[in-house]
Amino acid sequence: MTITKYIGMDVHKESISIAVMNAAGKLVMECVIETKASMLLQFIDGLRGDVHVTFEEGTWAAWLYDLLKPHVSEVVVCNPRKNALLKDGSKSNQIDARKLAELLRGNHLKPVYHGEQGLRTLKELARSYLIISKDVTRVMNRLKALYRSWGIACAGTQVYARRHRSEWLARSAKPASGDAPNTATSSWMPYVCCASRYAGICCWKARSTRHGDCLA
Repeated sequence: MTITKYIGMDVHKESISIAVMNAAGKLVMECVIETKASMLLQFIDGLRGDVHVTFEEGTWAAWLYDLLKPHVSEVVVCNPRKNALLKDGSKSNQIDARKLAELLRGNHLKPVYHGEQGLRTLKELARSYLIISKDVTRVMNRLKALYRSWGIACAGTQVYARRHRSEWLARSAKPASGDAPNTATSSWMPYVCCASRYAGICCWKARSTRHGDCLA
C-alpha cells in the first residue's frame, strides 16, 4: 500500500524548517536543514511513498519548484496572503511548517502558478523591459530639464542620439545662463543609449521566447 506524506516547508535564507504529516494527520517527522539543493534532495530521497510538498511563494519559490518537481508527486507553491491559519496562534518556523503540512493535507491552500521555464523567462524579460523603459524615460526627462535650466532650448530626440552627442555636449560646456556645466550630462547620455539598447534586447528575446504573443 502506498503511503501518502504531506510536507510543509518554512523556507529561509540559511535554513528550511520541515514538517512531515501522514494521511491521518499525524506528525511523523520534523527537522531543520540547510537551504542547499544537495541537502533537500537527500531528505526527499529518504522518504518513501506518495510525497506532496508545499511552501510559500517568495524569493526561493521558483528555485525550489524546479528542484523538487521531478522528485515528488506534487509541489504546491501557496499564496501566503491567503493562508489565514498561519496568522493564528503561536508563531515559529517549525509551527508554520506544521500548519502548511496540515493545510496541504486538507487541500486548503491557494496555489500560485509556476509554469514551464519558457513562460517564466518571458515574464522576467517583460518585467525587465518595463523597468528599464521607466528608468530611461526618467533620465531623458532629467537630461532635458538640465539643458532648459541653462537656458538651452531642447526639443525632439536629437539630444539622445549618439551621432549628435558631441554637439550637445559642446552646448552644455557653455550654458546660456552662464552657470557652470554639470558633468552629469556626459554620464547620462551614454546611459540613455545603453539602456534603450538593452530594453530592445529584452523585447527581442521575449518575442523569440515560447508564448511570445503573451507579451502583447
